[in-house]
Amino acid sequence: MEKDCGMWIHILSHKLKKRMNANMQSLGLTGGQSRIMHYILVKCDEGPVFQRDVEKAFGMSRSTATGILQLMEKNGLIVRESVASDARLKSLIPTERAAHLDAQIGELLRKSEQRLTDGLSSEQLAQFLETAAHMAANLDD
Repeated sequence: MEKDCGMWIHILSHKLKKRMNANMQSLGLTGGQSRIMHYILVKCDEGPVFQRDVEKAFGMSRSTATGILQLMEKNGLIVRESVASDARLKSLIPTERAAHLDAQIGELLRKSEQRLTDGLSSEQLAQFLETAAHMAANLDD
């Protein structure tokens, strides 16, 4: 049976998740937590980061983001601070522990990306990114 686009995306997702989880295990993080942690650390330099920003950046539901962020808070990676202008909003603040792990997270993410794209030309990568973005847009509601 020939594999279609959806099947290949599923296979790649599964393999990448498995590798990322294995790589991040030594840091006490999952692959998903590491990507979110890196995102928060980068974006907090530009201004406050909120849960809705994480949801949008990673294309995840509110409940999924809540679960991941609650675990990250429990593990001492982030704290949530109420915003003075709107008590319902909570800014996601990385802790010192998270900042300390950032260089290691960044290096492991770079190594995973390098392994994933090994042997591909810049043109192939550009075409893949354009195609993946188009497919994602096709699936937006």
